[in-house]
Amino acid sequence: MDAMQFFRLSAGRWQSSRTTHHLAFKRSELGESDILVETLSADDPEIIALCEMHEIDPSLSIGGSRVRWLGTMAWDREDEENHEGKTAFAIIPDDDDPRKGRLLRERGYAEIVPVVGRFHMDEEDGLVLTTEYETMSSLERFWFPSPNLRLRTSTVKRFGGFNTASFCAETRVEDTEGVAIANANISSNGTQDIPEAQQLYSVLGW
Repeated sequence: MDAMQFFRLSAGRWQSSRTTHHLAFKRSELGESDILVETLSADDPEIIALCEMHEIDPSLSIGGSRVRWLGTMAWDREDEENHEGKTAFAIIPDDDDPRKGRLLRERGYAEIVPVVGRFHMDEEDGLVLTTEYETMSSLERFWFPSPNLRLRTSTVKRFGGFNTASFCAETRVEDTEGVAIANANISSNGTQDIPEAQQLYSVLGW
């Protein structure tokens, strides 16, 4: 399996349950989200625009995805938190190995800026993505225990010492591309004051 085949498996609508561990505070936070993933071909205008943004020849891309999400976290402050957004990414495989390469994003996982990460497919056909930012780094892994169950883990390390780790279990609820994201009906479990934390946007949803 190469990276494009992996992301085609993710096309559709997913419901995600998430646990985020704030390691510095020894506390965990639960969340849920509704995610829509659409496959983009190599000649899609968004893929071409992404390549041009990063000054990379669009002919090197084999395609990518567009991702939209709507979610909540347990510590959200009412009417103040907004876990809704969208992003797109383009896949640039290495010349000598289609299971490794670069992943171009218009917004990163740990910082909301255009970023280029490195990916590789591991021996279990999981996709591992490493991204370096100016003030932090992130490591993500995605895999499919079954066609309609997707799991992902992520760790974010701030250079100042603030670390988070997340685990998501996601169930496919619709595999038809182009489905509009449903209105989330997710209740909050309460709020808690914590220092300002980064918004964590994965390549496959929030």
